[in-house]
Amino acid sequence: MGARVKQVEVAPEPMGWRRVNSRGEDLPVVLDIKRDNRGSFFEVRTLIGTRQELLVLNAEPRKKHLLLLSRQFDSAGRVVAKQKFLCGHEERHWFVAAIPEDEPVSTVAGAQTALKPTEVRLREETLGIKREQGFRRRNAAFIRQGEWFFVPAKGVAPDPLRLLRNEPLSRGNGSKAHWAELCYRSGGETVYVSAKYPGGLSVDDYKALPEQERKFGFRMMKRDAAVYVKGEITHPDHKTVFLEGWHRVFMNTENRSMAMRFLAFLD
Repeated sequence: MGARVKQVEVAPEPMGWRRVNSRGEDLPVVLDIKRDNRGSFFEVRTLIGTRQELLVLNAEPRKKHLLLLSRQFDSAGRVVAKQKFLCGHEERHWFVAAIPEDEPVSTVAGAQTALKPTEVRLREETLGIKREQGFRRRNAAFIRQGEWFFVPAKGVAPDPLRLLRNEPLSRGNGSKAHWAELCYRSGGETVYVSAKYPGGLSVDDYKALPEQERKFGFRMMKRDAAVYVKGEITHPDHKTVFLEGWHRVFMNTENRSMAMRFLAFLD
């Protein structure tokens, strides 16, 4: 699909040298996207002493997309784990996305569909969206920017006092935030988020922290809330989109995938 690839072998990290923000485990293979003086490239990091293989299951060179299968083996040559990844180019950059294990895909098109949230697929069926239209970043069912889908919502009348301006949309884990000009959240669980706790702490867990630790770097957010946005949605790696009315926000299905552990790249 026209991308450069570099393969790097790495040694297991000594347990006493784990970084504070490390995964806490040595993975047999990690996919990442990096840059050098020639531009962006895919980096495949494999762990010395492990047995694995990467196979291209399907490729669409004109679209610059391919479906990649990663398999790991034990010492007897038996497959002990496998993951699938959609790799490609979109708008301004290369990307790699993990496919949920409960989605039995074998093609690029199947992987793209598997990454759509259930709510988006149902809306496409209701509106009779044709297959090719479903792969666009904008159709009658949704507008998409990276991993986020924006679905038109009717009857949304938020309290002006609860409107949030220039609000980040982030799945956590160090991913780059998308920024919404106007945002409104309804329902959900209150959590406290910081660099140390990107997944968020419940109210009880937050209160259990030492008082000195609670003073710094926390932001109160809602987990599993219904999120609505409108206006400009911006991100450094994507074209800005403008939503005229309120749209409900849905994230793609990557977070359902155990294969996310094997990705260093997060949009």
